[in-house]
Amino acid sequence: MKPYRKEQQRSSIQIGLTVDVIRKEDQRSYKRTRGIVEEILTSSISHPHGIKVRLKGGEVGRVIEIITSDDSKDAGNQAR
Repeated sequence: MKPYRKEQQRSSIQIGLTVDVIRKEDQRSYKRTRGIVEEILTSSISHPHGIKVRLKGGEVGRVIEIITSDDSKDAGNQAR
């Protein structure tokens, strides 16, 4: 069995962290939504599809990538 990635471990997710999530309605297209964690919804210590969170703004999805504060600034500049 493969070990869980940090996005799949509840201990790696903190309120206020910037993350990319996949919302339920975006699972087929794999469209990412970036936001700040407002609430952690998964109660188990890990989940194979990612920890479910609510972002500020109300979007709910599973974390697929944790974005560090330095990375989020760089990514925003590169995307424009």
